[in-house]
Amino acid sequence: MWQKLLIMGVIGLLAVDSALADTGARRRVALVIGNGAYAAQPLPGAVDDARTMAAALRDQGYSVVRHENLSGQRMREALLAFRRKLERGSVGVFYFAGHGMQVGPRVLLLPVDAAMDRPAQVLAQGTDLDLVLSQMTAPRPDQANVVMLDTCLDNPFQAGPASTPPLPPHTIIAYAAMPGQAALDRVGHGLWTAALQRAMQTPGRDIHEALSGAARQVAQDSANRQQPWFASTLTNSLAMATGANAPSPSSLPALAATDAGPFISRGVLPKDSAEQYELTFWESVKDSTHASDYEAYLQAYPNGRFAGLARARIERLRAAAGPKPEAPAPKPAPEKPRPVTPARKPAPETPPAPAAASPIEQPARAPASPATVPKSGADIRDCPACPVLVSVPQGVFTMGSNSSDPSEKPPHRVTIEAPFAIGKTEVTVEQWNACVEAGACPRVAEAARPPNSPARDISWDDAQVYVKWLTKVSGKPYRLPTEAEWEFAARGGSASRYWWGDEMKKGTANCKDCGDPWQADGPAPVASFAANGYGLYDMNGSVWEWVQDCWHSSYKGAPADGRAWEESFCPVRVIRGGSWRDGASYMPVTTRFKYDASVRHSQNGFRAARDLK
Repeated sequence: MWQKLLIMGVIGLLAVDSALADTGARRRVALVIGNGAYAAQPLPGAVDDARTMAAALRDQGYSVVRHENLSGQRMREALLAFRRKLERGSVGVFYFAGHGMQVGPRVLLLPVDAAMDRPAQVLAQGTDLDLVLSQMTAPRPDQANVVMLDTCLDNPFQAGPASTPPLPPHTIIAYAAMPGQAALDRVGHGLWTAALQRAMQTPGRDIHEALSGAARQVAQDSANRQQPWFASTLTNSLAMATGANAPSPSSLPALAATDAGPFISRGVLPKDSAEQYELTFWESVKDSTHASDYEAYLQAYPNGRFAGLARARIERLRAAAGPKPEAPAPKPAPEKPRPVTPARKPAPETPPAPAAASPIEQPARAPASPATVPKSGADIRDCPACPVLVSVPQGVFTMGSNSSDPSEKPPHRVTIEAPFAIGKTEVTVEQWNACVEAGACPRVAEAARPPNSPARDISWDDAQVYVKWLTKVSGKPYRLPTEAEWEFAARGGSASRYWWGDEMKKGTANCKDCGDPWQADGPAPVASFAANGYGLYDMNGSVWEWVQDCWHSSYKGAPADGRAWEESFCPVRVIRGGSWRDGASYMPVTTRFKYDASVRHSQNGFRAARDLK
């Protein structure tokens, strides 16, 4: 098929520019995704195309990761993993076959769980091409990127001008269709596939020339219904391979454009008229209390029938919410179902004394000197503006669970090798504002909130600024807790689902199902509920808390010594504990999720930690 011949040219670079010479000695990485199992509009040919592409890449020495029929969450995770694999000096290839669309400047690649009958959700669920490009270029901005999209660029909303995102340097994107057009399938493979096969049967042919020839052929075969094109910022020729490792044209399956059979579109095809589809979109968002839903409508229909009303509702919602519009909750409930039956046998509600059978075990080595380490549970305050810390002992525990959430698996034994100190409460508005007034921290949406409420709208990057400021003013080594330290502290000396036992109790945490005090518009003041066995407040609920670690989708390969699990390139960090806006199913001590490190969200805060030396 055409993929083997195309990839032969892509990965057989002779030169992209002087900085990209001798690519053959460098690591080659590819991500191939074929999405075909869409409930409403299946595309079996997309998966077949992806399999052929992956095989061709492997034949040419690439390290290939291939995925089929990914959900939106798994597409995002696959891109993050791809970014980690793209080491500096590598050639990167991304291939996607499946449904897609274009809305204004956005090109969206659709996961198989996209709700095609709910237009607003389709916009939210699609993977943006901008995200693909940023994940490929950020780790190695001076290296070659090849993106191949066998998908549509049609706009099912039929509103708004079509354009494509700007390209980063050293990048070529091959599109199966022009903006606003559908990409067509025939006999189980893309029509573009057939044309590319014929265009690339000449070894050594420049990829720009080959793509131009394929575009002319597809336009002719489809009577101008589909016109492939490409965009490139390559400064030199990207030459095709010699053909030494490629299959002969006669060994490839024939996909002649004259094959019989109807065309199938790789775009979203609304069953309704354009007018009815717009009405369907509006009906799906008209009662929303989130400004982002109305913004999605305006993106699809900037001059639509309800555009004026959408803008008015956005203004009203922003005025009611303050300086920052409400964002979606960082962890939607459907992604993390919780079993009703407790995962473990009930544990005592007060932590047992340390013993061989205790769930929190003491390591064999001698403890640190009591002259230099505060007594376990002792309060520590290093400066007048510093938060109160609590000393947490060293110990051994089982981290994670066998719940239905894969990110909490596998449960694994972790040793906290030395005592550490962690905030008795989350950092409060008053404590955050002390850093703001010192000119060190950014001013966020805290001014009108009670000084003893947890600081929120805080990004991971903001939290790093704060702990560096604490280090400077106190002379102590402040930092965020590691994820292992956080869970160890949250357990409070127990091994149960919650620090108080295996059953949820009313009045033990600040969440919407957890009893009073609770209100929808903000968390309760810190320390409004009982402390756990280590004297720590609000580890369950209140606000999600940043920890130091990079996000990993499971604990496979996690450190066993309590240190932070870091990566060279880490745009997404772990948050723990749930928030006041979440239900009781988020309150177990093992609950974990993720957020972009640079994003501020109204439910995200943190607590400080430091070593005890």
